[in-house]
Amino acid sequence: MDAIRLDKWLWAIRAFKTRSLATEACKGGRVKIEGVAAKASREIKIGDIIEFKVGQLNKKIKVTQLIKNRVNATLAIQNYEDLTSPEEYERISFIHQMKSGDRDRGTGRPSKKDRRDLDKLRED
Repeated sequence: MDAIRLDKWLWAIRAFKTRSLATEACKGGRVKIEGVAAKASREIKIGDIIEFKVGQLNKKIKVTQLIKNRVNATLAIQNYEDLTSPEEYERISFIHQMKSGDRDRGTGRPSKKDRRDLDKLRED
């Protein structure tokens, strides 16, 4: 096998939960190959660099193997090389920390100003 459909491969490596979600991501322009928006039917080859957005995470991976059937997560990782920058993962963890709104123990109830600031963060 020297090429496979983009949406099928993204589903097989567990980048998306269903193949239809992978197809929708391609239609929405959230999947790019070599910086160019790609259709779901685009055939990929080993060595292609794929950028896609899952939730708020902008992921960048390099194809190392082609598979057509969905495999478990540990085997799926062996089919691509993750090129996503560590700063991107830090950004996502920062967003999750800010949205959780956890307060340190012993700081008491938030004031009106604190509540407004938290609400502004959650809106973004």
